[in-house]
Amino acid sequence: MNTLIAITGLGVLCLLFEILNFRKAIVPITIIGLLAILGLTVSEFNLPESYYNNMIVVSKFSTVFSSLFIVLTILLVALAHDFYEDHPTKISDFIAIKVFMLAGAVAMVSFGNLAMFFLGIEILSISLYVLAASNRMNLKSNEAGMKYFLMGSFASGIILFGICLIYGAMGSFDIAEISDWSRSAELPIWFPIGISLVTIGMLFKIAAVPFHFWAPDVYEGSPALTTATMSTLVKVVAMATLYKLLSAMNIDTNEYISTAFINIIVVLSIASMTVGNIMALKQTNVKRMLAFSGISHAGFMLMALLSISTSAGSLLYYASAYSLSGIAAFAVILYVCKNKDNENIENFNGLGKNNPLMAAVLTAALLSMAGIPIFAGFFAKMVLFNQTIEAGHLVVVIAAVINSIISVGYYFKLILAMYSKEPNEAVAKTPFVFYAVAVVSILLNIVLGLFPSAVLDLLG
Repeated sequence: MNTLIAITGLGVLCLLFEILNFRKAIVPITIIGLLAILGLTVSEFNLPESYYNNMIVVSKFSTVFSSLFIVLTILLVALAHDFYEDHPTKISDFIAIKVFMLAGAVAMVSFGNLAMFFLGIEILSISLYVLAASNRMNLKSNEAGMKYFLMGSFASGIILFGICLIYGAMGSFDIAEISDWSRSAELPIWFPIGISLVTIGMLFKIAAVPFHFWAPDVYEGSPALTTATMSTLVKVVAMATLYKLLSAMNIDTNEYISTAFINIIVVLSIASMTVGNIMALKQTNVKRMLAFSGISHAGFMLMALLSISTSAGSLLYYASAYSLSGIAAFAVILYVCKNKDNENIENFNGLGKNNPLMAAVLTAALLSMAGIPIFAGFFAKMVLFNQTIEAGHLVVVIAAVINSIISVGYYFKLILAMYSKEPNEAVAKTPFVFYAVAVVSILLNIVLGLFPSAVLDLLG
């Protein structure tokens, strides 16, 4: 709860800085504030679970995931100063929206009541609608904002309808009460229907097949920093929230629901991995390629739901590895495609000669996503594979291994362009912040790869 209050206060402070004309101080003050909030959040890790009118529950799960979201937001805010340098009067708005979005993310993993769960989703979603359409002079950005708004609104409506059915079955919005009653052998039919609708709405948010069709156009049309936010922070927030919700509903222990649920997750996981990777193979725009890559990674993360009682640590590890490599990749993309009309692969030709460090960071990020050792992406996949095999779903692991091999094809297409093609033109000087975010992100990824137990053991 303290984390949520502090984040909201920081967002209001960002808006006040605009009024007081302290624009240059907004980014550094926000980063310092987020670091302080990170310390506050970490300090609550070993405390017993605390309930705030059963609306917010501060537990190890919420604390650890909130800490991850804060770290990702710090990296994204650090990139904002140079990205928005042509719009200095709007930087306070954009930074404040990102901070309020973080408040929604924390509420989504800390909810103790379905009303707070929905409130968190709406705070996050409305912030993203604004950011997706924030480049008002760009037709693609307007299109992205409208598509995301329409698809997101339908998804929110489906989630709300599902919540209403769960309330109709249980007579309560309180997660603890619903969790107790869901162990009952005889449940009204509205309960599994409600859970199904909420799950469908959340699958829209993480862009899993067959609810993925909005992602490529929205990712391509949105400003690059917004795309970075959607493909990293937002995806892992939605996945962590879906995991918490389904584990609270005791999906795995309820015989009436579990068999059908597991079969559906198996199909969705394999479909997301396969469709995402095959569609990514033919993309020439890097943002679209990473959109389809994100769809395939959503499929990998869905594997955590197949052993839902034991996979919180592995989901955290995969989410951390994927999001850090994603931010490292986008830091390089922002640098290369700054002042360019598009994000096509040709823009990366010869980057290995023009800027070896940034090319090395992007290569490392892509190798981590592909699942190559020594990067955290490899160990994250290995942990998920082990748990899925133990849960008796070998076919999903076989599909995942095949898809990991397929993904190497399109990741190496970008790597080959950087190292085997001649540069198109001389590149501009790299702002220090792009170097800093790219290097810090990939170093954190490598550290997680070398010391996986540091994350896996946090949630047992």
